[in-house]
Amino acid sequence: MAYERPGESPLDYQQCRYGHSRLLFRGPRRDTKNKFFAFVGGTETYGKYIPEPFPHLIESEVSKPCVNLGAVNGGVDAFVNDDTVLSLCCRADVTVIQVMGAQNMSNRFYSVHPRRNDRFLKASTLMRTIFREVDFTEFSFTRHLLTSLKTLSPDKFDALEQELKAAWTARMEMFLNKITGKVVLVWVSHRAPGEPEPERGLGKDPLFIDQKMIDELRKKVDSYIEVVVPSELIARGTDGMLYPQLETAAAQEMFGPSVHELIAEKLLPHLR
Repeated sequence: MAYERPGESPLDYQQCRYGHSRLLFRGPRRDTKNKFFAFVGGTETYGKYIPEPFPHLIESEVSKPCVNLGAVNGGVDAFVNDDTVLSLCCRADVTVIQVMGAQNMSNRFYSVHPRRNDRFLKASTLMRTIFREVDFTEFSFTRHLLTSLKTLSPDKFDALEQELKAAWTARMEMFLNKITGKVVLVWVSHRAPGEPEPERGLGKDPLFIDQKMIDELRKKVDSYIEVVVPSELIARGTDGMLYPQLETAAAQEMFGPSVHELIAEKLLPHLR
């Protein structure tokens, strides 16, 4: 459902801040003085183009505020060193963490923006040595960068992918070790983590996360929920989504309201 004015968003996300965090979160701002649930994740948790993302749906079913700490295109880097986010997670009755991809985080090959994690900043000396023929000034976003590198040289790309997986696992373990309260890890994707990744292209989010990586993290959380979105919900496309006409292509790549209802349904038994 596009909006009449091509460049104007029909949704007021009522963005807000908590504490000293420099991240802008989806509002309205929730009361965190008493008991609450915290939700950390990427675009799905934030609920871009979604009138009521799954944290808001859950709030309508429980007796506690649900603090949406999602960040559009967010990776682990956006949260692991944010003292305000960590404090909220430690104080929350339960923290729900969406599994985010490994592409949007700094590593030995490249660095990303500390808050807008999908923004590629700089290639390391190691990256420039391996991919000598690449002009990295042509790239602004991690997905574009990685798609191009995989197409250019699948063999060289394998080393980069293994680095991303190792860095993601270490960063997630660091994040979880800093949270003293209960944690629920939730996987949301078109595919299960055990399914093989495509030979061409990068595939579907969360990128580069496999079953072995999930199994390692399951030892450190209280619950793990796997939401593999069925084809009939994917077929609904952008039904119920609100977005500017100029962002139609982006909206078509995202999950719609019916998927958020499914996520809420799966999570509720662990939060009631």
